[in-house]
Amino acid sequence: MSRLTMIPLVALAWAVAAPGVAQAPVAPLAIDVSGPGVQWGACPPIFPGACAMTVLQGDPAKPNCDVVLRIGPQTTLPRHKHSSAERMILLTGRLMVKYDGAPAAILNPTNYAYGPAGSPHVATCQSKKPCLLFIAFEGPVNAELVEHSEHHH
Repeated sequence: MSRLTMIPLVALAWAVAAPGVAQAPVAPLAIDVSGPGVQWGACPPIFPGACAMTVLQGDPAKPNCDVVLRIGPQTTLPRHKHSSAERMILLTGRLMVKYDGAPAAILNPTNYAYGPAGSPHVATCQSKKPCLLFIAFEGPVNAELVEHSEHHH
């Protein structure tokens, strides 16, 4: 039987003071995600090392939430999956993303990637500076660690 560890990111949203955490903005919103006004919260415990997250808009417990993940240089996020599809654009750094059953993709700034719901993947920031990754989640924000015993060759 597969072993999963599920970490809802809802609690994280309350710890991250960012515009529009509770609701979608009622007015247009523009934020410099690399600016000093962004407050970063910790990533879930399944993502060890240099990792932080901020909520740009929306409620992570509900559909259509936008976040930015900051992954430290040479940091790997272990194999995990989400119940929601992800739409991603790399803002800074160089990020390798590998989904099960697909070739590894190297993302550079301005590159777009789509991650299907339920697809296990790993990601490594390969640059000497942090990787900033914008992620638009279709459904509620969550992450499940996928144990090696679930890996299918």
